[in-house]
Amino acid sequence: MESLSLPPAFDAGGVAVVTGGAGGIGFGIAARLAERGLKVVITDLPGEKLDAAARELGLVAIAADVADAADVGRLRDRVLADHGPVAVLVNNAAIGSNPGQPWENPEGWEKLLRINLMGVLHVAQAFVPGMLASGKPGAIIHSGSKQGITSPPGNPAYNLSKAGVRNYTESLAHALREEAGERISAHLLIPGFTQSGMTGEAKGAWTADQVALFMFDSIARGDFYILCPDNDVDRATDEKRMRWAMDDIIENRPALSRWHPDYKDAFARYMAE
Repeated sequence: MESLSLPPAFDAGGVAVVTGGAGGIGFGIAARLAERGLKVVITDLPGEKLDAAARELGLVAIAADVADAADVGRLRDRVLADHGPVAVLVNNAAIGSNPGQPWENPEGWEKLLRINLMGVLHVAQAFVPGMLASGKPGAIIHSGSKQGITSPPGNPAYNLSKAGVRNYTESLAHALREEAGERISAHLLIPGFTQSGMTGEAKGAWTADQVALFMFDSIARGDFYILCPDNDVDRATDEKRMRWAMDDIIENRPALSRWHPDYKDAFARYMAE
């Protein structure tokens, strides 16, 4: 990891902020950034979990609720005052709750979207202007999900939030390129099945550290889309599933035809090709 040829934003001494850093993928990424010699600030909701993560990693922790734009503003102000301009921003905080069907539980839908989608916007909109103004190299990583691409039935609110993160990050990458050239990059992390607070010690899942290492390898290659495999699903399978999902539009098939009874056999044949 230390010898990996990453962009200058990841040089030792730079400041990194990791949201959702108290556990899971955020914790794994924070640990590896600290290993490279960056000054890492982890942030999450206040409580013992965040305090314990800070103690274990030996890092600074600042509690903040990403769903609250004012709270994120206070986080930014404290980071800048105590540590200086941010070089690496890892926008990872999210919840995996399931508020139900599209017509159910509006309060639950709103809560999930405030955290998973608006939280990403709040953090980016708070920190990116300063990263642009600093004139220094920067990197921004947003945690998406394969569910934001293929939209499997089961948790439509989560799918929606991660589809929004994907779209927003694509737009952010383009806007940064127009504004700052190659100085500040954006990346979309698309984890596979990962052991985290949402999944626990799940069979077939990667560890958070495996995801972090794969992410850094991908950034070293210059990847925007960081599509992670896991112990059960390889990249080729993910690519075929995603291609089928896009072809629903092109072929004018029913929505989510992969799970439609009339297309069950066709999908099985396609995957077997």
